[in-house]
Amino acid sequence: MSKTLEGKVAIVTGSGRGIGREVALKLASQGARVVVNDLDAGPANEVVAEIGKRGGEALAFACNVTDPDFGTRLVKAALDRFGAIDIIVNNAGYTWDNVIQKMTDEQWDAIIDCHLKAPFNLLRAVQPYFREVSKAEAEAGKEVFRKVVNISSISGTQGNAGQVNYSAAKAGVVGMTKTLAREWGRMKVNVNCVAFGFIETRLTQPTTEEKTVSIDGRDIRVGVNPDRIAQAGKDTPLGRPGKPEEAAGSVYMFCIPESNYVTGQTIICGGGRGGF
Repeated sequence: MSKTLEGKVAIVTGSGRGIGREVALKLASQGARVVVNDLDAGPANEVVAEIGKRGGEALAFACNVTDPDFGTRLVKAALDRFGAIDIIVNNAGYTWDNVIQKMTDEQWDAIIDCHLKAPFNLLRAVQPYFREVSKAEAEAGKEVFRKVVNISSISGTQGNAGQVNYSAAKAGVVGMTKTLAREWGRMKVNVNCVAFGFIETRLTQPTTEEKTVSIDGRDIRVGVNPDRIAQAGKDTPLGRPGKPEEAAGSVYMFCIPESNYVTGQTIICGGGRGGF
């Protein structure tokens, strides 16, 4: 039996860890060849090795999504290795929180660049390829759909105190999604968005201590007080935070042929939180 994404090529940014890793593994499990992008080569190579052990094929591409030439380099790498691009998942990101009166320009710019400008750069870079192949397919009488899945957050759909930078960027992702759905419909590219609620990752791990991870040379505080996690569970109709593989499932729904007539939409993967 053929797999749902057999023969497809997918780019997943930020896929060395967490949600992105699970997205890459999910798409590969359904037959897609995957370009695994991450800031660090180690995690990217580990995901590629895991996909290989499961019988799939993947390419590691380590780079910073905020680099000015990131989009063109990533598109070229995918086309050089696999000869096609069918799916793009703009997943890379992190949070750097503060209330507005304490937020620095560096904090604002870093989060906007990562969550909003980076997807813009990648999608701008891939547009000529999408235009070229869609034109050839139309002339041949073929209708072939390609998929873009942008990642937002309920912080972007409803706001969140202490996250004016992140919320603004994620709200911008929703607007970008709606606009490109209109621009790219003629090329048969579905552009949709998944807004996550509370998902368990290394950035949201329970802790009562101050923990940091190094991201782009900056020490970024990570972890959430267990009391806040417990409260988040109470505020969620399904009663708990989501798991990375569940988050990946919501992305996968926008990548399959059954979603070919769905575009410009944002769904909330939050267990009911932020979704009513």
